[in-house]
Amino acid sequence: MIKAGIIGGTGYTGGELIRLLLQHPEVELAFVQSQSQAGHPLYAAHPDLLGETSMCFSAQWTTDIEVLFLCLPHEASRPFLAKAKLPPQIKIIDLSRDFRYTPEGFTYGLPELSSKALAQCQRVANPGCFATAIQLALLPLAKAQLLSNSIHIHAITGATGAGKKALSTTHFSWRNNNISIYKAFEHQHLDEIATSLQQLQGHLPEINFIPLRGDFPRGIFASIYTEYQGDLDILKQLFDQYYQDHPFVWRSTQNPDLKQVVNTNKCILHLSKHGNKLLIVSILDNLLKGASGQAVQNMNLMFGWPETVGLQLKASVF
Repeated sequence: MIKAGIIGGTGYTGGELIRLLLQHPEVELAFVQSQSQAGHPLYAAHPDLLGETSMCFSAQWTTDIEVLFLCLPHEASRPFLAKAKLPPQIKIIDLSRDFRYTPEGFTYGLPELSSKALAQCQRVANPGCFATAIQLALLPLAKAQLLSNSIHIHAITGATGAGKKALSTTHFSWRNNNISIYKAFEHQHLDEIATSLQQLQGHLPEINFIPLRGDFPRGIFASIYTEYQGDLDILKQLFDQYYQDHPFVWRSTQNPDLKQVVNTNKCILHLSKHGNKLLIVSILDNLLKGASGQAVQNMNLMFGWPETVGLQLKASVF
C-alpha cells in the first residue's frame, strides 16, 4: 500500500476525496490537513464520514507519503508548493485550476485524452468539472477532424460546483426552485476545452458556452450541438471506438438523465441528429468524475493500477 495525504480537506471535493481514499484497497490515508479544523474529527466537517473513520484533521503534514492531493482554493496551490518544497519523489495531484493553463511540470489530468502521459508523470493538474463534461463530448469529433462548424453548449451544474463557502447564489432560499445563467461566453473552463481539443484537431470553430446554476446539489447536464451532415451511425461507431479502452465513459442508446451518474465516476453520452444538427448530451457528477473521482482515477494511472480501482460506485436512481 501507499500513503496519501490531503492538504485542505474541509470542502466538498476534499470530503469526496477522503471518502474514496478511505475505501481504496491500495491506499492508506496518512493525514488530512486543515488549519481551521485541526484537532476536530473528519466527520465534523463531513457528517457522512461518521462511523467510517475516527481520524481528525491535522494542522501539520508530513513528507512520509507517496502522493499528495491539493484541495486548496484556486490560486492557493502555487504558493503552497513554492513554500513547501516537497521532495521530488512525492506525486502531486492538484484539484484547483492553478496549473491547468500554465503547466510548469504538471500534466493535464484528463485520462481519456492523455492516459499514457499520466502513467509517466509526477504532477497532475486535475481538470475542471464543466471542462470534463464538455471535452468528453467532443474529443472523438476533434480526433476525426469533424469540428468544422460553430459549437453551442448549454450546461447546468449543481450547487456544490460553487464550493462550500456560502454565497448569495448558493443560499437555499435563493437556489431552491430557481435557475440562472452566469459567465455566459466567458467561463474560465473554455481555455481548458480549447487547449485539449486543439491537441487533436488544431484549428477550432467558435465555441459558445452558456453555463447555468441549477437548483439541485450535484451533477452536470450538458447539451451540445453543432451542424453535421454525416451519418449518425458512423458517429456512434466513432465514439464507441474512441472510448473502448476508457472504463468510465459510456454511450447510451437512450436519452439519459442526471441520476444515472450522480455518486459515480461515470460520464454518459448520448448522440442524436435533428435535421442537419448533431446533439450530444453529456452528464457526470461534478464532485466525482468532475473532481475527486477523476483525481483518484489519475492516481491509479500514476501508480500503474487499473483505473477503476476504488471507483466502483453505484448511482442512486430512486
